[in-house]
Amino acid sequence: MLGCGTVGASVLRLIEQGGETLHERVGARVEVRRVLVRDLDKARAGVDETLLTTEPESVFGDEGIDIIVELVGGEQPARSFIERALDQGKSVVTANKLLIATHGPELLARAVTAQVDLAFEGAVGGGIPIVRTLRDAFASDRLTAVTGILNGTSNYVLSRMLDAGLTFADATAEAQQLGYAEADPSMDVDGHDAAHKLGILAMLGFGLTPGGDPMHVEGIRAIEPVDHRFAARFGYRIKHLVVGRDHGDSVELRTHPALVPERSVLANVNGALNAVLLEGEALGPSLVYGQGAGGMPTAVSVLSDVLDVARSIAAGAPGLQTRGIRHTERARRAMADVESRYYIRFRVLDRPGVMAQIATALGQNEVSIEQMLQDRLPEVEGGPADVVMLTHGAREAAVQAALEALKGSAILVQDPRLMRIQDV
Repeated sequence: MLGCGTVGASVLRLIEQGGETLHERVGARVEVRRVLVRDLDKARAGVDETLLTTEPESVFGDEGIDIIVELVGGEQPARSFIERALDQGKSVVTANKLLIATHGPELLARAVTAQVDLAFEGAVGGGIPIVRTLRDAFASDRLTAVTGILNGTSNYVLSRMLDAGLTFADATAEAQQLGYAEADPSMDVDGHDAAHKLGILAMLGFGLTPGGDPMHVEGIRAIEPVDHRFAARFGYRIKHLVVGRDHGDSVELRTHPALVPERSVLANVNGALNAVLLEGEALGPSLVYGQGAGGMPTAVSVLSDVLDVARSIAAGAPGLQTRGIRHTERARRAMADVESRYYIRFRVLDRPGVMAQIATALGQNEVSIEQMLQDRLPEVEGGPADVVMLTHGAREAAVQAALEALKGSAILVQDPRLMRIQDV
């Protein structure tokens, strides 16, 4: 095992607790031979110190090791470690979403050439079995859509903003105090973590090679408590979603905050939990839900991969899981061509002609209004007002053109707030 942080220590604990049960499930004994760490002096409660080493050669030079579990994280030296292990004919289990999202095709090809497995259940959704579901359970079906909550930090922050009326800053600070957010939460709250995970799901579900045209990525920093209040009045809740759709001629991929109907399953996934709603052509909807992060949930996924890979090795057929993953270059649907309904909040001067100016900009771009609410801000008598509109279905390009036409207008107190509506 490479790395022994929170997840690594949890994997070791699960192996110790599993004992003979793991032996029975694999048909061979699963033993940890080496654990590569940076610092031998660091306290690691419950970890057998005789397993620890700071020398990579004691791992890669041991011919008795069949499986390398990479839990170092980041790009380097993790990528070099994985490549070396695969080239040596050792199967690899990893929870490194960054590597799979950015270098998945090359690493998978390397594993296929070496006739070994590269397993990565822990890279997406912590403990929920989403990779296995797409790779195996959907092998006989065509995935048409995936919609999910895949970042526990963002989901926790949005949940607290709704439930307690906290600002984004206060909810994020609370998440950091509880260990749900990093000291620098940018990867999570700006949407990049979820985007990496969506790229992996698109590879498994749509056969799409990761990388290529940039994915549309938005975070949650711009959301204010007032947006939660307006969403609730319309019967929606705000969630940070990943959305993927297979249109046949192209694949649509995007991650951003969205309004979802308050009675929907995803609207009621709260706190740090994750959920992914899959749509199969034959199966229809299928939901995977559970703990999306944390040492023990992720360790469950990692050890499950270890057991799958170990069974293949014990049966004399290593590499079968990896050879079943197919991906190719496919056209990406441009965000401008995406169709959706929209939530648009205008903070405007409360004076005659404002509504006519907004309606004209929308109408000239063929964006029609479905519902509207207006509230004057109570802090200033005769001051600005919030005008919130839900639109009928429209192309992204048309909505953006309408907002561009209003840009710089004297009626606007601040830039409009735009969110898409996801009816799931």
